[in-house]
Amino acid sequence: MAEDIQPDPSLIGGVPNPPLAFLPEPVKLFQTRARRFAFLAESNALAPYLTFLAALSKLQARLAVTLPPVAAPTSARLAEAARAAMPPFDRMALVDDPGLSATLDALLEGAADLAMPDPARLALDAVRAAEDGDRHWLLANILSDRVPEDSAAPHLFVAAAVQLHMARLAATLDAEALVPVSLGVCPACGGRPATSSVVGTQGVENVRYAACACCATQWNEVRVKCLCCGSTKGISYRSVETSEATVKAETCRECHAWVKIFYQVKNPSLEPIADDVGSLGLDILMKETEFRRGGFNPYLAGY
Repeated sequence: MAEDIQPDPSLIGGVPNPPLAFLPEPVKLFQTRARRFAFLAESNALAPYLTFLAALSKLQARLAVTLPPVAAPTSARLAEAARAAMPPFDRMALVDDPGLSATLDALLEGAADLAMPDPARLALDAVRAAEDGDRHWLLANILSDRVPEDSAAPHLFVAAAVQLHMARLAATLDAEALVPVSLGVCPACGGRPATSSVVGTQGVENVRYAACACCATQWNEVRVKCLCCGSTKGISYRSVETSEATVKAETCRECHAWVKIFYQVKNPSLEPIADDVGSLGLDILMKETEFRRGGFNPYLAGY
């Protein structure tokens, strides 16, 4: 692993007032993610797992087209959330949402036709046969950004359903009406970031956006600042390769957390969830340090 790399302020560009958030386009989101998983599988030791996640993402894209429309929040709820600097969605209230339950049923049914390792098949069968109380527990865990390590496999399928439902809900919002909630908190659903990316899209150059692990909304966060505690002290970067790597661990010596940061400005094909899994080698190396992973990704639970 490369030694700690100190941030270079001269490289931190951006625009005076970058947009607060970019909302997901569900079909495009999951199609893009599926292609990226498939590409990463071509030259990665995790090829079987990445290939499975590519197929699962394709299923999410198909269901984003065929499932009934989701209901957008009322104008009163949106106004209340903006006044209180809160996300428009109460995630824990969604545990009992019939729409989420229907999405989970559809995803479990569609996943039955996917090729997958035997342990994943057993986990899928267990979730399909689970009683309401067990499903409620699984959904509550994912909506709380929590996955018990001893039950990562069944949570994976539930997470895929939650991602799909929440991305579709987030897509009903007006990005310009969102307000900042708190450091490291998604302004759309209140979720934790999986990763962050320094983007290079037209009009938004060298600006960092965190990617919600749940609804896939991306929101602006100040660079060289810990997404877990907000400290600007003791921030440094580690990578498997060199200082020119496009995937790094942003570490904080104040809270001893780290979150992956992608440099899409150098490689636009990087995808916040797929490349998080594809760069598992960085996670393995970081386990040898004093830092704890701060980004949440249910597809990496148990690793």
